[in-house]
Amino acid sequence: MNAVVNLLIGDGYLDEIRRDMIKFAHLQLRDEAQAEDVVQEALVAALDNTREFAGRSAVKTWIFAILKNKIVDLIRQQARTTNVSALSAEEESLDQAFESLFKTNAHWSPGARPSNWGDPEESLREQRFWEVFDACLKHLPENTARVFMMREFLEFETAEVCLELSLTTSNCNVILHRARNGLRRCLESNWFSAGEQPC
Repeated sequence: MNAVVNLLIGDGYLDEIRRDMIKFAHLQLRDEAQAEDVVQEALVAALDNTREFAGRSAVKTWIFAILKNKIVDLIRQQARTTNVSALSAEEESLDQAFESLFKTNAHWSPGARPSNWGDPEESLREQRFWEVFDACLKHLPENTARVFMMREFLEFETAEVCLELSLTTSNCNVILHRARNGLRRCLESNWFSAGEQPC
């Protein structure tokens, strides 16, 4: 057996990495069964291709790269049958909430100016931050979250997101803007407000 197989079957490592993989996949796909399936496929692919692991990265990084590719493939397959260009009422409400942040002269309304987030780098290192981020992401409308995840987490180019989801570039940019604004407001309320962390 090679080092990758030994690591995966030893000391509960497989359970731990599988948990992390399912959480990541569920965040991208928002479907428990699909997340389970894609994680299973990624683990099988990793075990079938252990000889391809060159050791230039951590085993976990290598396995997550396989998982990311499986998710991208699934999203591309689903995109052929899903049209997200129609706006839901939830997505339109994000626009109304966003517009209320500004005065007619396009300056911040009093009290709506973004608060000081302190040291974002420190927050990124904290696991709790990602739990709050995950919760905020789940509160975005599904189509908005999907576009955001494809662009920012799965690193699709904007043109590729547009092609896969049948969106215009301007519509894609509006959706990304809504997603970032929704996440900013949620994080400010639940993480960065007055420097307090949520319980």
